[in-house]
Amino acid sequence: MHRRLALTIASILLLAAAALPQDSDNQNKALDVQSSVGDLHVGADADAKKAGLPLYPGARPKHDENADPLNFGILTESFGLKLVVAKYESDDGPDKVIAYYRNKLKKYGKVLECHSQKDGVDVQSDDKKSGESKELKCEQNSGPVTELKVGTEDNQHIVAIEPRDSEGCTFSLVYLYSRKGDEI
Repeated sequence: MHRRLALTIASILLLAAAALPQDSDNQNKALDVQSSVGDLHVGADADAKKAGLPLYPGARPKHDENADPLNFGILTESFGLKLVVAKYESDDGPDKVIAYYRNKLKKYGKVLECHSQKDGVDVQSDDKKSGESKELKCEQNSGPVTELKVGTEDNQHIVAIEPRDSEGCTFSLVYLYSRKGDEI
C-alpha cells in the first residue's frame, strides 16, 4: 500500500512539474520541501553521477522536448523513492557505448542485457509480498534498443542505448531505489 501511495504522489508531482513553464530561468530550479513528515526533491538536475555511473567519454546531454533530465526523491518514515533519469547522445556507435556501460555496471552485480522496440526504459517496481526485492528480468527481448540492467526491483541501474538514424546513438541512464519504512 505504501508503495502505491508513493508512486501516486510521485506521478502527481511529476505531472505538476511538467505543467510548469519551461523558460530558461525555470530549467535549473528544483523543488525542495523538507518537513517533519518527510523530504521531497523534484528537479532537472539529474546527471550520470547522480545515476551512479560515469558519463561515457565525449557524450553530451540530449536536448529535445522528450529528454528533460529528472531527479526525483521522496523520503518519509514509511517509504522512500529515488528516481534519476538523464539522457545523452554520442557520436560513437551503440556497440562502444554498450561495452563501456556493461563494464561499468558490473560493480552493481550481474548485468542483464535486454532488447526492446523503443527507449521507454522498462523500470520494474512491484509491491513485495515476501519482503524480498525481486530480481530484474527482460519484459521483451527483440528490437533495436539495448537495455543493460543490474540490481533488483528496489535498487536498479539501467542504461538504454538506441542507435540514431545517422551515426552515433542516444542513451538513457536510470537509477531507481525504493524502500518501505521497515527497511530503514
